[in-house]
Amino acid sequence: MYGRKVKLRFLFVVLVLITLILTAFLVLKSLEENVVYFQSPSEIKALSELDKKKIRVGGMVKKNSISVNSSEINFIITDFKNEINVIYKGSVPNLFEEEKGVVAEGFLKDRNFFSATKILAKHDENYMPPEVKEALGEK
Repeated sequence: MYGRKVKLRFLFVVLVLITLILTAFLVLKSLEENVVYFQSPSEIKALSELDKKKIRVGGMVKKNSISVNSSEINFIITDFKNEINVIYKGSVPNLFEEEKGVVAEGFLKDRNFFSATKILAKHDENYMPPEVKEALGEK
């Protein structure tokens, strides 16, 4: 019915499509494991169940909340509705200060306590990550 060339061409096209689909699936699956979601303190308070996955918490650093010890920094992130206490061991970015936007990456200990592994810096004094801006209701 169909010639040998047509069958080989069809088989080649099918193999290429299967390879592309498999590659796309593997790429998306590997990205899924590395995605870190941003949440505001209000969203964390509303969680029904705490995950042990790495997350990002963003908001404003509460005024007069930064406490620096010899090896760690404690501060409070607020979205002006709820607050979460953050502990971080390491050096913070130069632009980290009170009443400025911040995003901390790490793990939740409970709904009121967050252990940060990374503090993300702003690009300039007017920059705020879009997620933080949206969570704070600013434009």
